[in-house]
Amino acid sequence: MHKITDLCSAYPYPKDHISSYPWVMRDETDLKRVHIIGLGDVGLNAALGLRITGAGSVSKIGIYDIDRKLCDRLEIEINQILSPLGKTVYPDVVILEEEELFDCDIFLFCATKSVPPLGAEAHSDVRIAQFEANRKIIAGYAKQAADKEYKGLFGVVSDPLDLLCGVVLDYLHPDQIQGFGLGVMFARAAYYAKRLAHTHYAVFPENGRVYGPHGNGLVAVNSILPEEYNDEATAQLTRLTTNANISVREIGYKPYIAPGVSSVALTIPEVIAGSWNDSARFLNGVFFGARNRLTPAGTQWEDPLLPDELFCRLRDSYLDLDRRTHEM
Repeated sequence: MHKITDLCSAYPYPKDHISSYPWVMRDETDLKRVHIIGLGDVGLNAALGLRITGAGSVSKIGIYDIDRKLCDRLEIEINQILSPLGKTVYPDVVILEEEELFDCDIFLFCATKSVPPLGAEAHSDVRIAQFEANRKIIAGYAKQAADKEYKGLFGVVSDPLDLLCGVVLDYLHPDQIQGFGLGVMFARAAYYAKRLAHTHYAVFPENGRVYGPHGNGLVAVNSILPEEYNDEATAQLTRLTTNANISVREIGYKPYIAPGVSSVALTIPEVIAGSWNDSARFLNGVFFGARNRLTPAGTQWEDPLLPDELFCRLRDSYLDLDRRTHEM
């Protein structure tokens, strides 16, 4: 049996560029300032959700978008979200000027050039169609971060986030980069596992996991325990989870509520706390999605011995992502 840390890129990466940078551990008692760039469907829901979930871990939420009226609206509306009697202190939402973008602990890139229209996806993954346009946008922000000697976390939310993380790697330290898309894939897998209502799926909430890219190549595992793992159940759960995005689009809606909340608003506080979360981090040359957490020594992967059939699935996913990362 093998562990996910046995996975390794086929392409060389300079080892002297890889060292721990545990930004989040500078002072565990500090509240973090989070800036959200791009207030489209996902960015808007991320800001709204983080207003609620960020109490106790986030000091302020900065928002920035080319649509200034949208910023004005969200500053008014989100700041009017309050618990009964005002007992809970939620982070304030503030509008950012361009020169303030990297005056933060966590920068979340939610901007996108365009989202494929409904009906355009057929039966393919629409995320890849966004890569070329989004690559140019994110490279500009990553260069700006490097020029300002930014020392915080650069979070990628826009699609395809695994490949876009690789673009940011040309400018920032690997441990500064994190992809936020796997949280919703875990939630989607749990949704389908519950509805399948079979012994092979009943173990998912506790022992199930999701690995790999946010989209094609994802592996949704019914259980990582060798005695519970079922290859057929994993294959079915993977198909359902991967196609969940398309399923929502086919009924006439763009799927953005769950990604903004599960992958961002519910995940960021866990990252700040140094707790386990599902996200993409730099794994031996590729930004690969798996359960991980930040520690004073850097990224710690949840790294149990995996059944051989499962490891083969993960290896295929990793190597395919490795190839695409270095060919694009």
